[in-house]
Amino acid sequence: MDPRNQNLYAHVGGRLVPRAEAKVSVFDSSVQGGDAVWEGLRVYQGRVFQLDAHLERLEHSAKAMAFEKVPSRDEIRAALFATLAKNGMRDGAHVRLTLTRGEKVTSGMDPRNNQSGPCLIVLAEWKAPVYGSGGLKLVTSTVRRAPPAVMDSKIHHNNLVHNILAKIQANAAGADDAVMLDVEGYVAETNATNLFLVQRSELHTPTGDHCLPGITRGVVLRIAREAGIVAVERRISLMEFHTADEVFTTGTMGELAWVKEIDGRKIGDARGPVTSRLCALFAEVVKREGTAIPA
Repeated sequence: MDPRNQNLYAHVGGRLVPRAEAKVSVFDSSVQGGDAVWEGLRVYQGRVFQLDAHLERLEHSAKAMAFEKVPSRDEIRAALFATLAKNGMRDGAHVRLTLTRGEKVTSGMDPRNNQSGPCLIVLAEWKAPVYGSGGLKLVTSTVRRAPPAVMDSKIHHNNLVHNILAKIQANAAGADDAVMLDVEGYVAETNATNLFLVQRSELHTPTGDHCLPGITRGVVLRIAREAGIVAVERRISLMEFHTADEVFTTGTMGELAWVKEIDGRKIGDARGPVTSRLCALFAEVVKREGTAIPA
C-alpha cells in the first residue's frame, strides 16, 4: 500500500475527515444489506477521466434502486474536488465514489426505514493501475453471473457477494482473477473487469446483457473503431477465449491489462500487437480528455 494513504482524508456524509474517522453508522444501509451504489474514478494529470459518464451511471443505478433525495451532480462534484484538494491529488489517484441509501431508524430491509436521505462517500487513494505489466492468469469460476431476470448487472450496486466468491476461487487456484460465465455458459466478464479477445486482428467482447458494460470498455470500443480496428460485441464462448490470439481486461482500477493464461491455456508470452496499440491509444486519450480539477 502507498504510505501516503495512511494520512488521507475522506468525505463521509458531508464532512471531510481523517482516515481513522471515516466511518458510517451500523444502521447505514450499506452495512445492513449492501444497499448502496458506487463508481470508480481515476485522476490523470489534473483531470478526472469520464466523470460525467460515471456520474450518469451513478444516477441511473440510484434511480433503479429507488433512492430518494439523491445529491445533484454539482454537489457530488463539489465533494469530489474538495476531497482531492484536501489530499493534494491531481494525478495517480483512484476514487471510490459510493452513495448509500443512508442511515436507518431501525434494522431491516425496508427502505421506508431510511428517513435521513443518502450518504455520500468519497474515498480517494494514491493508487496506480492494480495489475502491473506482467500479464494476468485467469481461471473460470463456478459462480455464474446472474441474468437480468435475477439481478440486472447494469445496476452498479455494492452487493458484490458473487464477485467475491469468484475471486475466492481465483485466489485458491493461484490466479489473478476469475472468468465468470452467464447461466447459459457464455463468457460474461471477470469478477472485477470486462474482457476482450483478439482473433485475426479483430476485437471482440461479450455483450452487455450479463455484465456491467464498463466505461473503460466503452472507451476502448470507441478508440478501436476510430483507429480502424473491427470491434464487435457478441456472445462469446469460453473456447473462443481459450484459443484467442490475444486477451485483455478493461476497468478503471486496472486500465487495460493483458492476459497470459486462462484455465491453463497459454494465450501469449507478451502483450500482443493489437492490445499494445490500444494501450497506447488509451494512454493518449486520458491525457486529453477528462474534467479539469479546479486549481
